[in-house]
Amino acid sequence: MADNSQKMSYHAGEAKGQAQEKAGGMMDKANNAAQSTKETMQDVGQNVQAKAQGAADAVKNATGMNK
Repeated sequence: MADNSQKMSYHAGEAKGQAQEKAGGMMDKANNAAQSTKETMQDVGQNVQAKAQGAADAVKNATGMNK
């Protein structure tokens, strides 16, 4: 039969393993959120660029600079 010291050591090891597993899961979630944010910002940047190009073209057309 295991004495108290062995039981405490076992439970401490279990708790450590569970904490490491939880921390790993949280890191995965953080990495996924960061990747999603990066992709969203890239999409926003492309939309802004397209709108700016459209506005520039509209000004050129309005002023006759496109001919």
